[in-house]
Amino acid sequence: MPTIALKLPFKAPQTATIPALLIATAANEYQADNIDIIYDSGGQEVAQASKELPAPTLTKGDGIVVSGETAVVAALCKAFPQVLQNKNNSTAQNEWLDRAKSFSSPDFKSVESHLQDLDSHFTLRSYLVGYELSVADLVVWGVLRGNRAAFSYIGRNQLLNLSRWFHLIDVSNPWITRAIDILSSQARQSKASKSKSGGSYDIALPDTEKGVVTRFPPEPSGYLHIGHAKAALLNDYFAHEMYKGTLLLRFDDTNPSKEKEEFQDSIIEDLELIGIKPDKTSYTSDYFQELYEFCIQMIKDGNAYADDTDQLTMRSQRMDGIASARRDRAVEESLTVFEEMKSGSLDGIKSCIRAKISIDNPNKAMRDPVIYRCNPEPHHRTGTEWKIYPTYDFCCPIVDSLEGVTHALRTIEYRDRNPQYEWMLRALNLRKVHVWDFARLNFIRTLLSKRKLTKLVDRGVVWGWNDPRFPTIRGIRRRGMTIAALREFILKQGPSKNIVNLDWTIFWSTNRKYIDPLAPRHTAILKDDAVPVMVTHGPVDAFTEQKAKHLKNQDLGVKSVVYSSLLLLDQADAKSFKEGEEITLMNWGNAYVRKISASSDILNPVITGLELELHVEGDFRKTEKKVTWLSKEGQLLVPVELVDFDYLITKDKIEEDEDFEDFLNPNTEFRTEALADCNVAELKVDDIIQFERVGYYRVDRAYQDGKPAVLFNIPTGKTAK
Repeated sequence: MPTIALKLPFKAPQTATIPALLIATAANEYQADNIDIIYDSGGQEVAQASKELPAPTLTKGDGIVVSGETAVVAALCKAFPQVLQNKNNSTAQNEWLDRAKSFSSPDFKSVESHLQDLDSHFTLRSYLVGYELSVADLVVWGVLRGNRAAFSYIGRNQLLNLSRWFHLIDVSNPWITRAIDILSSQARQSKASKSKSGGSYDIALPDTEKGVVTRFPPEPSGYLHIGHAKAALLNDYFAHEMYKGTLLLRFDDTNPSKEKEEFQDSIIEDLELIGIKPDKTSYTSDYFQELYEFCIQMIKDGNAYADDTDQLTMRSQRMDGIASARRDRAVEESLTVFEEMKSGSLDGIKSCIRAKISIDNPNKAMRDPVIYRCNPEPHHRTGTEWKIYPTYDFCCPIVDSLEGVTHALRTIEYRDRNPQYEWMLRALNLRKVHVWDFARLNFIRTLLSKRKLTKLVDRGVVWGWNDPRFPTIRGIRRRGMTIAALREFILKQGPSKNIVNLDWTIFWSTNRKYIDPLAPRHTAILKDDAVPVMVTHGPVDAFTEQKAKHLKNQDLGVKSVVYSSLLLLDQADAKSFKEGEEITLMNWGNAYVRKISASSDILNPVITGLELELHVEGDFRKTEKKVTWLSKEGQLLVPVELVDFDYLITKDKIEEDEDFEDFLNPNTEFRTEALADCNVAELKVDDIIQFERVGYYRVDRAYQDGKPAVLFNIPTGKTAK
């Protein structure tokens, strides 16, 4: 059956949206991913015009739109009759569906008596109807969950039977919790992200009338990830779109142990890919001589000193507010040590230069931070010319000031170091730079630390920096993210300071609206689940017709659809058929199921063959089941490998005192062999298509020389996999 779309407006009462969400999620969970669940932040204008609250809507495969919670639930039940239908108690089930609205009033006094009746009903029952979960349970549970007053009252356990049932439904069906969590997460994200299409960029940056110069200063020690992309896009937006100013790209290349030209080149390429064109590119290494001289000046002014305290002791002393024994070292002695560091001598390697700011400032970032280190390793740009390198905290404010940066926009994790940034500029009597913090981009079950990502690459946990499970620009592009969707999603987050742990579903939902109108439609049948079908009253010989690749976008051209009397259908579809039932073969017409052959396994029967009688004059609008198929004759079926992925991390958020390696997911890659229509042989790498009723895919390896094409599944933001 064609994909059905359920739209849930955030402005609709949750007593209306949650029941529909649960029925749709149940259908996706127990049958197939046939329902796209779309979370809609719009629609408020329509609601205001009609003076009615927004309501869930369902767009069926035939294009008919159903509106309102009651009609949507009824339509879903009809579309998926084999899911959670208690046929022996249909009358009682329908009665509970009618009664569900009595639990929706926000006035507790209005629902209290109904809750008491419900509690009495569960005295000797575990479910509303019969002995298993039904649509009635989901709808009533959903209404109660969406009613704040009722939900709060149930949580107090004053109605024991009702509380027992409510808890049973929740804990025995973990997909319910996931669905509610995603609904809540997307509602929060929609409220928080008001960007170009929502949230405010009017953050009142000071002194903009004098001109705006921003900078993006990546360290070339890894590939650009989505967190870096936010920083880059925000700096680009303020410089080029909001203030018509200047954007600088400056590589913070001050750690030769980690940096490579490979990373540097990849960052330039990825920035260009996402549409960022800096007005100037520079390198901190261009300023090594100036930075060296500024450090000498700080030592001479009594604002810095050389320290050979070991790392562990220094860390402990800074935490405890204890001064280093070298803090009052003579200026001449510190300068001598700095020269030893510059030469890379054995004594020099043991030392560092620290800014002399404070011993016991409550802000630990101000406790004499290190500003220069010795590192004899060759630098990828300057070779062996330098053996001392400034820390980010020292060189960043200095080079910002020297290069004319007016506004340093950086993530909120640097907030404690802002006073340090300002201190450096004052100590060296350099031009002031305005600093603005914005929240970094965090996602559930995702690592954004380059150190941790590097560890996964080096250990072979992933294929490389462009692994589709990685949050790098190259990784999410390889998974199927479009650049337009990436830009929209990030700019929607805006420059807010609010830290949010985002869910990936809304990220991929944004992408879906870009790929759906442009993805040609194809057909694939899982190889191990293919059921042979004989069609009577069908064509004697196979023939081919040209059909649109996308019914709603004729500009995509046509594809070859082959018809014959020998077909392949999917096992799940075949199992849902009943003899005598009329079904629809998509892109062909209706057919009657005349014979079903099955294995003798009673517990897990497998359909081994079908006989269909073609009935092309039948009305497809009257059939419940609309299925995809492939002709076995008249075409070369293309072997394909469909690859899906899971999160690399099993926990939503890794705490600071936890080791991320304890939460690595051992199974994150899932490969399935399938057969696809003959047109798939023409696809190229990076093409994005939809296998109807299966999902959207990006071609990672094209079909060639008999080797299967490899396609990666593109998430769409559904609540269930």
